[in-house]
Parts: sequence; C-alpha cells; structure tokens
Amino acid sequence: MTITRRTIATYLVGILVVSIVIASIVETWQSPAPSGGGRARSGGEGPVPVLVAIAKKIDVPVYLDGVGTARALNTVTIKPQIDGKLSAILFKEGQDVERGFVLATIDPVTYQAQYDQAVAKKAQDEAQLANAKIDLDRYERLVASNAANRQQMDTQRALVAQLEAQVKQDQAAIDNTKAFLDYTRITAPISGRTGIRLVDAGNIVRASDATGIVVITQLRPISIFFTLPQQQLVLVGKAFAQGQLMVEALGADNRTIVDRGMLQVIDNQVDQTTGTIRLKAEFPNTDLQLWPGQFVNVRLLVDTLSQAIVVPTAAIQRGPSGTFVYIARENNTVNVRPVNISQQDEQQAAIAAGLQADERVVTSGFARLSEGSAIVASTMSGSPPPARGNEQQRRLRGNEGSGPSRDGQRRNERTTAPAATERPR
Repeated sequence: MTITRRTIATYLVGILVVSIVIASIVETWQSPAPSGGGRARSGGEGPVPVLVAIAKKIDVPVYLDGVGTARALNTVTIKPQIDGKLSAILFKEGQDVERGFVLATIDPVTYQAQYDQAVAKKAQDEAQLANAKIDLDRYERLVASNAANRQQMDTQRALVAQLEAQVKQDQAAIDNTKAFLDYTRITAPISGRTGIRLVDAGNIVRASDATGIVVITQLRPISIFFTLPQQQLVLVGKAFAQGQLMVEALGADNRTIVDRGMLQVIDNQVDQTTGTIRLKAEFPNTDLQLWPGQFVNVRLLVDTLSQAIVVPTAAIQRGPSGTFVYIARENNTVNVRPVNISQQDEQQAAIAAGLQADERVVTSGFARLSEGSAIVASTMSGSPPPARGNEQQRRLRGNEGSGPSRDGQRRNERTTAPAATERPR
C-alpha cells in the first residue's frame, strides 16, 4: 500500500514539472522581441490609418430647401347643364382626354322636339311678315295716289314691325333650344385626365346635382406650392427680381430629381402663424412623376458660387473654436486648419477661407488624430498607398495569397494583443 502511494506521488510531481516547462516555453514563444515590445503594447503610438480627399475648385449651386404640395393646374367637375336620362358614358376612367372630347350624352328627344318647334314657329312668323310687307307696299302706293286712307298704311306699318320683332324672338328661342340640345352632349372643357366615374349610364341626372359625372384634372403642367422661412424672403426676392429661378422636385430619398420647373409666384404676405412665405412653381410633369395632393420635397436654386473650394462634408469637424479640418501633409502627418464654411449639404461643403485647391483633407479616423499625428493615408476610393515596410500598412492591405504564414500570424497576434493580457515575468 505504501509503494502504491509513493508511485502515484511520483507521477503527480512529474506531471507538474512537465506542465511548468511547457508553460514557460509557450510564454517565451509569445513574448514580443525587446526592440518592438514597447510599440506593440501601445497600439496608439503607430501611424493612424485614415482616408483623405482632395479639395477641388468647382461651381457650387446654392439651394433653399422646402416642403410643398403638388396641385393640378386646373381641376373641373363635369356636371350636366340640363335634366335628363344619361344615355351613354363615352370615356374610360383614367383616360387622357382633349378639350372638346365628348364624355357622355343625355337623351336628346325632348330637346330636339323643342328645337324643331322653335324653328317651325319662326318659319310661320316669317311667312306672316312677308305677307304684311306686301300689304304695306300696296297701301303706300294707294296713299300716294290718294286712293287709300293714311291710317290704314300706318296700321299696316306697325303690323310689319310687330312681326319683325316676333321673328327675332323666334330666333332667340331657336338659339335657346339649340343650346339645350347641345348640352345633351357633355364635352371636356379642358385637356386632362379623367378620374373615377361618379354616375352610371341610365341614371336620371339634373343640373342641380352636386356630385357631377366625373372630375377632370390637368396633370401637364402641374403646380407645386411650397413654403420657406421668412428670413430667406430677401434672398429669394432679390434673386427672383434678376430672372427666373429653377425649382427641383426631389424623390422620396431627397436626392433623386423627379422634375425641374420654374418659380412663378411669391405670395404677397407672410403667414404670421408659421413665419413662412408661400411660393408657387410650375413643372412640365412630362413623365407624370408628380400627382395632385402629393407631398414633395423641393429645393430652390437662388445662387451659384463660382469656383469655390469644395471638400466632402465628412471632412468638416467642429470644436470650441469653430469649424476645422485635418490637412494631410506630404510627410504623412496632419495639421489642424480652421476654416470658414459658406455652403454645406449632406455631400459637400464649400470653404470660404482657410483652404486651397488640391490640398488633402482627412475624412475618417478622427478619434486618434491631433496636431502632428502620423498617418497612413489612402484615397476615399479605398485604395491604400504602396507598402513602405510598415507593419500597419501591411495590415491595411490585408493578407494576400492563399493564406498567411505562421510567422505572419505570430506577428499579428503580438501586434494586436492587448498589453493587459501579457504576464509579467
């Protein structure tokens, strides 16, 4: 029994010794070389990988953004002008119609009869007028020869005048009944697109009906009413006085240009409730991208900055002293440069002062940057500069070939491993 315990203890001691030796070997293998150990434990001391962009000199448009509502240039509710039975519907819902297109017809039988009656009445009165004129001519000759009484001639002359008036009245009745007869053909007063039919054929329609038959909306061209803050009224008014101003209607992404139009009217008063001014623009709407009642983002072009220095908006930084950018110098360090911005949007910023064309500005990696920081610069397209033997540049390029070598893996592990994970010797 004593021999068995001693044997087990010997085995345990041997296992412990072997474990200590293996741990020592692994620690020695993973420890960084003395020459590079300090920098590996402090990753922030190496060059900072950044993206840079080149400042360009271009013409920059100045826009004012607003939100508007599309409204049809003309909208007409088609209603019957007479009472009767709707005999036919001659349009399709959603059809584009020209002015004068026959949309529907009302049973014309009654109105045709009234028209024929008026025409016949006029013919009767014209026949009587012709006979009265003959009698008047006869009385005038008799009076000239003293063979007839002058009173009879005057009476006949009055009868002729009465019949002439009657004929004119008959003509007016003809015109009236002709108008009613024409109203049995309901035509489009404007060119546009028909909406949903509001009544079916066979129904009795009346001129007093409120709903009508269909609504025609003119879609080409179309208007957009939008508002701008009253603080921009002076700028807009000055630009509008110099000529027509272009307005762009934007899509849902607020970037795609749906249509371009022209500013037509600036309202003559400011809305005191909202402090905004109302404007109206007209768009050709050739592709029917704008629809009445649709909310649309618009931007009004009021000016163009000629040959302004432009950088990506991502390069603009803000601090306690104002706006600034990081300039990437030729020696791969950065310089903090204060700048003044004259115009800025989501994509680019126009620099009024503090920057020259062709200078490189940093657009990413700001967290580790300060005045004089070393950088590894690559263009905004993502292509890095050629390798210069720097370990971090090789990491930016990524691993090439079929796979990394064992030595490369060990170097990456030593570089990226946090200092806190190393054991003190």
